Amino acid sequence: MRAEDGSDSLDRATQQFMAARPQLFGIAYRVLGSAVEAEDIVQEAWLRWQKTDRAEIREPAAFLATVTARLAINLAQSARMRRESYTGPWLPEPVDTRADPQLGAERAEALDLAVLLLLEKLNPVERAAYVLREAFDYPYRRIAEILETNEARTRQLVSRARKHLAAERKEPVGSSDHRRLLEVFLDAARTGSLSVLENVLAEDVVSYSDGGGIRGASRIPVVGRPRVAKYLAAFAPRFWPPTEVRWVEANGRPAVLVSSDGEPVALLCVDVSVRGIERVMWVMNPAKLAPYVASLAG
Repeated sequence: MRAEDGSDSLDRATQQFMAARPQLFGIAYRVLGSAVEAEDIVQEAWLRWQKTDRAEIREPAAFLATVTARLAINLAQSARMRRESYTGPWLPEPVDTRADPQLGAERAEALDLAVLLLLEKLNPVERAAYVLREAFDYPYRRIAEILETNEARTRQLVSRARKHLAAERKEPVGSSDHRRLLEVFLDAARTGSLSVLENVLAEDVVSYSDGGGIRGASRIPVVGRPRVAKYLAAFAPRFWPPTEVRWVEANGRPAVLVSSDGEPVALLCVDVSVRGIERVMWVMNPAKLAPYVASLAG
């Protein structure tokens, strides 16, 4: 069976591509952790779709998903080397999920910034297998075809990713509890209240500041409740007074956009479990903030 209407027209090709586009971006973004790189992958998939003999394609959406996943894996393999030389901690690029809470997927899995950060420790093929299964609910057989492997191997890849996340991350709380604890944390951070900070932070909390070497962010993660609390309290007097805060949504979770003189300087995101705040993530790199802020205005 050929493409639905048997037509090879560019109009029909455009319709098919645009129908699949949210899913294509969702796959690429989860594999890469970068909205900018995901857009590049989607654009490359569109160029390939135009050049393809579409009359021979039975399932356009499946074909486009396969192309996108393979392109994303290839780019992720080279991105690993770039991120190893990245100045300071690397955090995923945030995305605004208000219009599309699932970001093109069946489920909003592998979308939280903390999960994307942990998935970065897996190899790109493991990451893609996990994303296609957990977020997009692809059958193992279909994932195996995309990854050009067998079904047994695919099950191993997904299982390994699940075990990695289970070992590295505590069960997150719901959105309302997440927001409540972030509110308490934000107030304590702005006032430099050491006791309150220590009360809301998990014992082995980690604070990551991604400035990409551009801003005066910490170039190493700060680890442990006492150190993170003291670190936050110490810079409170010079960081917070000239700023304004705005509550936003990033990657399906409440977050805080911090601005100074109308210019965004940081996006504050946290990973919260029943133990308290497990990870504090400061996205300060202007190259990562700008697309996110632009999406809020759009």
